[in-house]
Amino acid sequence: MLSLTALLLLFVLQGCKVEGCTDADAVNYSIDADTDDGSCNYSGSVVFWYGEEVATEKIQWATAYTFWVDGQIVGSQAVSMFWYGAPDCGQDASITVEKDLGNVKSIAAEYEVIDDSGFVVWEGIVNFQANTCEAVELTL
Repeated sequence: MLSLTALLLLFVLQGCKVEGCTDADAVNYSIDADTDDGSCNYSGSVVFWYGEEVATEKIQWATAYTFWVDGQIVGSQAVSMFWYGAPDCGQDASITVEKDLGNVKSIAAEYEVIDDSGFVVWEGIVNFQANTCEAVELTL
């Protein structure tokens, strides 16, 4: 009789498994899941910024910047808009980009910042990391 009870208990416990995304860094993390089913999806953010020294230097050449990531316009702002330190992602007046990473935890992307005369002021590669906000300071 004991072996029948043990077998029944094993069957019940196996039937209670909840599949889903078990990675807390994922946007679709399920606190109830105890078995990862490979469905995890991620996103990451980047905030671009520059300080007063850059604004003071660059304002003599341009009045506005347009920010591009992977060939898409992600925002624009006046050259005179600067920060004393890195803003938080999503902070009012910041140039924040959120990227859907799909089922990978990081993606590299190309960025450009172009002034109102069409001159590329900054360009480079930025990494979007799952569940993080990277601050990218643009310098002289």
